[in-house]
Amino acid sequence: MQIRLAGIEPESIVDGPGYRLTVFTQGCPHHCPGCHNPQTHDFSGGTLKDTGEVIALLGQNPLVRGVTLSGGEPMMQAAPLCEIARAAKEKGLGVWCYTGYTLEALLAEANPDRMHLLHEVDVLVDGPYIAHERSLELSFRGSRNQRLIDMPKTLASGEICLYEIDPW
Repeated sequence: MQIRLAGIEPESIVDGPGYRLTVFTQGCPHHCPGCHNPQTHDFSGGTLKDTGEVIALLGQNPLVRGVTLSGGEPMMQAAPLCEIARAAKEKGLGVWCYTGYTLEALLAEANPDRMHLLHEVDVLVDGPYIAHERSLELSFRGSRNQRLIDMPKTLASGEICLYEIDPW
């Protein structure tokens, strides 16, 4: 399956706990003022890759403990990212996903591809970046409106359950 990517960071330490392979998708409809990845907004930018190329990177580095899906807007390419997320889970890697949509909006929309992806995600960082709510004190997110959502607990309970960061 084809996916349009802005890039891949093989050893990120800022997109979730531990070393992570971060997949940056290309294309974003949100255009949040102050976005730290504005080069990912253009839907015709980046490069086309086969998901197999990304999946082949999973598990190559034994220090990497998870995959993070970022952007751009990952929900715009939910089907190929779901394939990558499933492969990551099969290799014992955790999956985080950043989205400018709120979880409530995604659930209300009930887009099948996006719902399948949400079921593969361990932690969803939701909501648009809002510059006036920016804080450097936040872990793994840029503005106070964004939430770290524990997706398995949330989907099982039907109520939003926040992810609790392990203390050092």
